[in-house]
Amino acid sequence: MAFATRRFVRAASSSSSSSAAAAALLVKHVTVIGGGLMGAGIAQIAAASGHTVVLVDQSDEILKKSTKGIEESLKRVTKKKFADKPEAGAEFIEKTLKNLTTSTDAVAVVHSTDLVIEAIVENQEIKNELFKRLDKFAPEHTIFASNTSSLQITQLANSTTRQDRFGGLHFFNPVPMMKLVEVIKTPMTSQKTFESLMDFSKAVGKSPVSCKDTPGFIVNRLLVPYMMEAVRLFERGDASKEDIDVAMKLGAGYPMGPFELLDYVGLDTSKYIIDGWHVLEPNNPLFAPSPLLDKLVAEKKLGKKTGEGFYKYK
Repeated sequence: MAFATRRFVRAASSSSSSSAAAAALLVKHVTVIGGGLMGAGIAQIAAASGHTVVLVDQSDEILKKSTKGIEESLKRVTKKKFADKPEAGAEFIEKTLKNLTTSTDAVAVVHSTDLVIEAIVENQEIKNELFKRLDKFAPEHTIFASNTSSLQITQLANSTTRQDRFGGLHFFNPVPMMKLVEVIKTPMTSQKTFESLMDFSKAVGKSPVSCKDTPGFIVNRLLVPYMMEAVRLFERGDASKEDIDVAMKLGAGYPMGPFELLDYVGLDTSKYIIDGWHVLEPNNPLFAPSPLLDKLVAEKKLGKKTGEGFYKYK
């Protein structure tokens, strides 16, 4: 009903916008590639909103872990959403899981999908190879989207023959809780594809924002340079990391300081992002590498996941 309403409203507007809306693809079948935290979260919200979902990864062992994580996440969701209606909560979980299947063969499942969402390792070559292979087997109407947080969508799209049916869908962790989705439109992304991705984002209960294919999109383009500037402030000896964190929490109202956030995200992840941007724009001071960050990553002090980063964790 919501989709029909949106189409009716658009039809009452200008002819150009009405044509774009009329051409938008109603996504029913979704294939999510990658069973990690992000991929499993995307599969969960898609299945919970009535889509038929196939979650793909390299092994049954990974997929069993992913499915277990989804089940546990759904239980947490139902405790809040159906606090006074446990039977309704159980029914919600059952329906969601019925909409979800798993597979280790991406090629075999894309032949009947409307939307492929990639959420695998943040590596350009691996992603390009995946999209190039799937492009040969997916139907002509199928839209490809990447959940990358730092790579150029345009470069990924160029590994396929469907540049007009390719865009970015950048979700945030944890996916079931975070309301934002960045919808990325390249110069080649058609209006039909863009409208379809926006509609899908709303259908899974998210609030989409649109952005051109610029490094980091919106959130990371602002967030990563902010964290890197905090590191430079510390490197110069202008303030301690502890005082910088306290200042941003008490002065700016942030829930975490930049060094706490860097340790939470992972120093290797932050280094990978900033190094990639530095290659794209070597003269941009916002993207300059940090000797201290490089040193910590070389020492395998990557943050909370290794027990030590800018801070030590027991």
